[in-house]
Amino acid sequence: MKIWLSIGFALGLLSPGWAAAQEQQHIITMSGHGETHGQPDTAMLSAGVSVDAPTAAAALADANKNMQGILAALKKLGVADRDIQTRNFSVHPQYANGNGQAPRVTGYQVTNQVQVRLAEIGRLGPALDALVVAGANQINGVNFSIHDPATLLAQARTDAVTDARAKAGTFAKAAGVSLGSILSINENGNGGPRPVVFAAPMVKATSVPVALGEEAVSADVTIAWEIK
Repeated sequence: MKIWLSIGFALGLLSPGWAAAQEQQHIITMSGHGETHGQPDTAMLSAGVSVDAPTAAAALADANKNMQGILAALKKLGVADRDIQTRNFSVHPQYANGNGQAPRVTGYQVTNQVQVRLAEIGRLGPALDALVVAGANQINGVNFSIHDPATLLAQARTDAVTDARAKAGTFAKAAGVSLGSILSINENGNGGPRPVVFAAPMVKATSVPVALGEEAVSADVTIAWEIK
């Protein structure tokens, strides 16, 4: 009797794990990837001035004058106020070292930069040209994006599900089983636009040609099916 009780107790302890293991044998999980491409319609860039002068006040005055010209040039191009934002402003002393003496201040550097969003991609080339003419001596980080990637993302998600289903079907057929109901669908990662290298259409400009390339919008999903 004691032996029977011990075995029964042991089976009671093992049965939840055993049942879970059996349940796992009736599920197939597969990941899928989908990707679509589109031409960017928005550009973001950083532009500004960096000025050196003997005094901080003189450097600031020159930087302010140049920045006013930059802002005026952007307004002339039709860039809205909401698409221009100051992102960096700094005043730094400049030092000189020599002959073992302590560093001494020889002047000051003022930097002022704005981030510019160009909602019309065709304005990028003229904007770059106008910024340089207006006095910008720092232009950095031209980035492209798709303003509303919802349609492309929806297609990428559809393709990702199709990809996962095709893989699952292949494995199920090879194993001699069939796919049943979907138990879960999970999206993985970020499906936002990212740059890819393709033959790039050119934006014509007075002096700055711009290659747009394409943006890739991707989606990744993991799907679990019941198998029969």
